Amino acid sequence: MSEAKNHRSSLSSMLGKPVRDRSGAAQGCIAEFVLTTEHGGTHVESFLLTPSGRLRQGQGVIVPLASVELLHNGEICLRQEAEFPVPAELNPASVLLERDLLDQQIIDVHGRKVVRVNDVYLLWETDGTAVTRLRIAEVEVGMRGAVRRLLKGLPHTAVEAVAHRFQARVIPWEFVDLIDRDPARRVRLKIEGDRLSNMHPSDIAEILQELAPAEREAVFGSLNEEIAAEALEEVDPKLQRSLLEGMESSRVADIVEEMDPGAAADLLAELPEDRSEAILHEMEPEERAEVEELLEFPDDWAAGSMTTEYVIVSQTADVYAAMEALRQFEGDLNTVNEVFLLDDEGHLKGVVTLVSLALADGTTKLAEITEPHMHTCYVDVGSRAVAEQFDKYNLRSLAVLEKDGMLAGVIYPEHVIALLREGH
Repeated sequence: MSEAKNHRSSLSSMLGKPVRDRSGAAQGCIAEFVLTTEHGGTHVESFLLTPSGRLRQGQGVIVPLASVELLHNGEICLRQEAEFPVPAELNPASVLLERDLLDQQIIDVHGRKVVRVNDVYLLWETDGTAVTRLRIAEVEVGMRGAVRRLLKGLPHTAVEAVAHRFQARVIPWEFVDLIDRDPARRVRLKIEGDRLSNMHPSDIAEILQELAPAEREAVFGSLNEEIAAEALEEVDPKLQRSLLEGMESSRVADIVEEMDPGAAADLLAELPEDRSEAILHEMEPEERAEVEELLEFPDDWAAGSMTTEYVIVSQTADVYAAMEALRQFEGDLNTVNEVFLLDDEGHLKGVVTLVSLALADGTTKLAEITEPHMHTCYVDVGSRAVAEQFDKYNLRSLAVLEKDGMLAGVIYPEHVIALLREGH
């Protein structure tokens, strides 16, 4: 029994390589590798041969992978029992390795950045000389692959000697998924959803900013509503509009519902009025009411930067009640630093920090552990005054009040940072 072996080669070194029959007559040169739709687009199904080794419309023959042998000297020939190659008739959905993968942008999840595919490493699995499988092993994103392509056509040994002066920069193929192609026949790439969800929203936002429009839309479209909302809050308004431009209003509404209400209002305020109305119409009544209320305030007011997601309890409650309110809170707990105490009419009566809650006995009345100094502002206070108050008192949050003392919302540090970025 022959021994199964693996042989590794680069895509750039295989393109243009001749394929011969048993008599030594060339049947054509490799112009493309056709990927199978199975196995996540990892395996090569067949070769496309043309006389020149270049992809030409209406030219070439198809050779199934099972019809070739990989000889010990690296040459490729047709197996003795192989049928004569048939004229190429590619399925419109076919994925071609050079055309649809080289030069495309992908995400390096380890480096949290966008890189470009310069070459592809293929792994030949053979039984003797018979090829049993040919799959993508890695993508080259560094200078080594770029040099190979630049020097294409020169003797292989000379090209490799120059290419190996540069360090290999590869990403294993299991970190890259092939997804839909757009009408322009460009392949868009994404990282598996669970890997993206493990990344910080700021990292996802930075990646979205680096991507070309087609890839950006593909990556953003692959995110679930919660992750998409978090990433959307981290990008600038211009990119927000770009990401949402081609999406159905119902899908945008699902994302906006997951956003902080203040951030959602800011986003909708930047969109054309008819588009904003269409999105609001698709939202659930409760979330829509919160956002519509915030949309009424000017951007440069404190109310224009506040959120309506905060934790409130009665001023007569104890620590146990506050902890239960935290457990029931449906907003982002990572932003919560305090619990706000209200009277029966909704007037703000005190603030208790999470540290104080953690150190107190469960039966302790919240009124006994309120902060000695409570910082507030009114809804119409200017954004500059808000930022100055955060800076002066090193605040973790700032309660925003109606003129009658009713709690209208809360401003957190990230809202102030957003204000400063926008130059208010």
